[in-house]
Amino acid sequence: MIDLSPSDWIAIRLSLKLGFYTTVILLAFGTPLAWWLASGRSPLRTAVQTVVALPIVLPPTVLGFYLLILLGPRGWIGGTLEAMGFTHLAFTFPGILIGSIFYSLPFAVQPLFQAFTALGRRHVEVAASLGAGPIDRFFTVILPLTRGGFIVAATLSFAHTLGEFGAILMIGGSIPGRTKVLSILIYDHAEAMNYAAAHQLSLILLVFAFIVLFTVYAVNRRFDTVRP
Repeated sequence: MIDLSPSDWIAIRLSLKLGFYTTVILLAFGTPLAWWLASGRSPLRTAVQTVVALPIVLPPTVLGFYLLILLGPRGWIGGTLEAMGFTHLAFTFPGILIGSIFYSLPFAVQPLFQAFTALGRRHVEVAASLGAGPIDRFFTVILPLTRGGFIVAATLSFAHTLGEFGAILMIGGSIPGRTKVLSILIYDHAEAMNYAAAHQLSLILLVFAFIVLFTVYAVNRRFDTVRP
């Protein structure tokens, strides 16, 4: 039987909040970016694709370190905020949110990029020739035909955010109620040799990861026959 303490529930709620915000922002930002990468002709596409994919091969501590420097009191963003009378973003929830957005970016953009590439341009061009505007084309043509890509992008982004450890620890530390998310709490329990609590929380993430991967494979299989 799973018996969680109040601090465990606080970390779980904070993790869910972080995952939700990260997923919403990534879908809003990643959709036009993925569409541009799939249909654009700019010579910068290769460079942008490389930057987007960097978190896949880059150690999370490296990304977290540079974000810590950038968002901290002596960094360009953090220092500017402090000069304006605000606080810097290191060791805050907005700080770990920014880190999560950067580190989960490829998990949102790449599924959308693949879906848009498979869709092609023909359906959109036909809708445009019939007088459909950009917003109408997106909601009546693009979104219905690529909804599988959106489901996968949202699922992977949310799951990857819940499982992230290194980047969040570097930029946010382990502040209860502010930056101590579920993955960091598991580490703290294990470090304190509280293996029972670490096991319970790890089991929750393990089951969740299985459900996420099962959902992704099921969605890919379901929409694999959708072709332009």
